[in-house]
Amino acid sequence: MEPAVSEPVRDQVAWTHLTEDIPRAKKCTVIGGSGFLGQHMVEQLLARGYAVNVFDIRQGFDNPQVQFFVGDLCSRQDLYPALKGVNTVFHCASPPPSSNNKELFYRVNYSGTKNVIETCKEAGVQVVLGANDPEKNFLTTAIRPHGIFGPRDPQLVPILIEAARNGKMKFVIGNGKNLVDFTFVDNVVHGHILAAEQLSRDTTLGGKAFHITNDEPIPFWTFLSRILTGLNYEAPKYYIPYWVAYYLALLLSLLVMVVSPVIQLQPTFTPIRVALAGTFHYYSCERAKKAMGYQPLVTMDDAVERTVQSFRHLQRVK
Repeated sequence: MEPAVSEPVRDQVAWTHLTEDIPRAKKCTVIGGSGFLGQHMVEQLLARGYAVNVFDIRQGFDNPQVQFFVGDLCSRQDLYPALKGVNTVFHCASPPPSSNNKELFYRVNYSGTKNVIETCKEAGVQVVLGANDPEKNFLTTAIRPHGIFGPRDPQLVPILIEAARNGKMKFVIGNGKNLVDFTFVDNVVHGHILAAEQLSRDTTLGGKAFHITNDEPIPFWTFLSRILTGLNYEAPKYYIPYWVAYYLALLLSLLVMVVSPVIQLQPTFTPIRVALAGTFHYYSCERAKKAMGYQPLVTMDDAVERTVQSFRHLQRVK
């Protein structure tokens, strides 16, 4: 039987008994805990002795150590039971990056986050990660990772391999030298937990935003090639000038717009994707290093190797 919306999946009396010896400072809720980042967050929090609630629109995994709450992020009535009695909230909920649904992004990332902040205040939560709303007795900070990847990633690697299987990974857009930040999921989790613990000790961090990266910018196409060759696929080897690719994508977008009254198309070759693949976009995490002592736990070499090993089921058989 499906759990009722806003009700905990696990028996509340049993859960209270299980966590009664854990101080409130180590009680937390992971919003979006059934997602890629959220699941890794839950695992690391449990390993550090936290009592963990998970709030999501669905229950993505089963763990007897976790109290699940299923509900709508934009419903205060659904959200409140998952936040009551916890000290810290990690807000990881977001639609997948590949989604083209603007209304969904607005509803989850803006309206949903606004509701999280308001409901946290009502529930007496003291620390919120993933939002910015500095206020006395209510501490928040925003963590800004870029290009999250790692084991169980449902987006980057599966989409990349599908494209390779369909013969769509033959071209490099631009000269292949554009540096990009890809960040291993364990480092993103580490940044979140470190920020929460530091924020509890140093309230001056409240209301600030921190970039969390691997601190190793890598050429975009080099990164993709390492994933592809690690799984026995060919790396892209033909070069197409950036401006040619961009204007072709723009022309295709205009064509899609013209025919949209008759037929609905969703091309994957779009100007924004060309820009992401062919331009520089990496960020300094010096502020996180200085303010809270952040250092990446996993190097890029180790991160790529762990990721490749975790996707052996997608490997090309020679």
